[in-house]
Amino acid sequence: MTLPASSTVRTRFAPSPTGYLHLGGARTALFSWAFARHHKGVFVLRIEDTDLERSTPQAVQAILDGMDWLGMQPDEGPFYQMQHMDRYREIIARMLEEGTAYYCYSTPDEVDAMREKARAQGLKPRYDGTWRPEPGKTLPPVPEGRKPVVRFKNPQDGATSWDDLIKGPISIDNAELDDLIIARPDGTPTYNFCVVVDDWDMRITHVLRGDDHVNNTPRQINILRALGATLPQYGHLPMILGPDGEKLSKRHGAVSVMEYDKEGYLPEAMVNYLARLGWSHGNEEIFSREQFVEWFDTRNLSKSASQWDPKKLNWVNAHYIKQTDNAALAVLVAPRIGGLGGNPDAVKLDAVMGLLKDRAETLNQLAEGAMLFCGAYEPAGAELAAEHLTPEAKAVLADFAAQARSLPEWTTEALAALIKETLARHNIKMPKLGIPLRLAVTGKKQTPAIDAVLAILGRDTVLERLDATVRNGQQ
Repeated sequence: MTLPASSTVRTRFAPSPTGYLHLGGARTALFSWAFARHHKGVFVLRIEDTDLERSTPQAVQAILDGMDWLGMQPDEGPFYQMQHMDRYREIIARMLEEGTAYYCYSTPDEVDAMREKARAQGLKPRYDGTWRPEPGKTLPPVPEGRKPVVRFKNPQDGATSWDDLIKGPISIDNAELDDLIIARPDGTPTYNFCVVVDDWDMRITHVLRGDDHVNNTPRQINILRALGATLPQYGHLPMILGPDGEKLSKRHGAVSVMEYDKEGYLPEAMVNYLARLGWSHGNEEIFSREQFVEWFDTRNLSKSASQWDPKKLNWVNAHYIKQTDNAALAVLVAPRIGGLGGNPDAVKLDAVMGLLKDRAETLNQLAEGAMLFCGAYEPAGAELAAEHLTPEAKAVLADFAAQARSLPEWTTEALAALIKETLARHNIKMPKLGIPLRLAVTGKKQTPAIDAVLAILGRDTVLERLDATVRNGQQ
């Protein structure tokens, strides 16, 4: 979309701290962040913590950690709604004075009865406006000792319409909307009201959020109009579905962003994959964060739900692992090796990364593969040794060890050449040397390229294990 040169785009991400940063929230934050960055605007983080029973400091930290991991640092914030209570109360008092809000003394049971009555009459179940002030209307006597809620005096005629940035024109009849409660009996403001005041005060120009908020939007627009505030533009993102076409949930695997960090995904890969869930730029599948920001446009956001595809995520992550420098990978993988009980300092870890990364989909897979070099050496089992470490095989290994001892350089290339020479000298095929060599040196029948494995393990370790195998058949 094209914006006037003088306008400053201000977007926000406003999670409730009642749990971790889930994938849907992370995608919403990503699109809001990218929109602000694309238009050289401001990205605001607001923590909507008015649900005191469910909001926790741990959940706040989980949200901050997730956004930091994904590289979506806000330009302003985090702001906390609980710190703005005086402001909310000030606006509610003003609305009561101006007549755009009113006290309602109906109990929850009475409101339920109103809705049942409307439902029985085939009407939309809603509050019937008993306490809504109107010219010439006499209100019931105020019940003694009953604390009221405050309701917004929603327009009853016409429709509330907006041109959704994603879904296009949307219009909802005001007759469909209740007079929304904006303050509870104890005076605490409700979600929809706090959102409106915050968006107004923070000068938010564009709101990108999940389409579960579509029904909140006309209510919020009407409150903003009652306050004389400038309306932001709204865009509602379709949900993310699981591989089975159902709403994404825990049964589909991890839905917390930080779980994917634990499982060995790179943040660059996660950003790339999340960006493609509901947004596209031609046929581009792989792109940098900078390219994403440059290309991002709400016109390229999909109107339909996106489907989470773990295989596609693994493919994207594998691509980024391949493109990552070996030394940088080693830094990321080292603590994961330690977590498996290995010693990441046992070998040159960047060399191990170079050997393994072309076949790895996650950092955890790299760590598991690296245990071949960083874990404790376990000799081949008796059955494998009996089958492959025969007297003939030990003779070939002894010859190989003798030649290896005098190699001028202990490199992959020199070892590859020595393997070929040994095969030719004994007139045997590769399995006759490769399998015994792997078993003797690693205790395993299958490994990555054996010449590279020998080079990384080092001359002393390889010769020590070969000597022990030749001497004893196994160790």
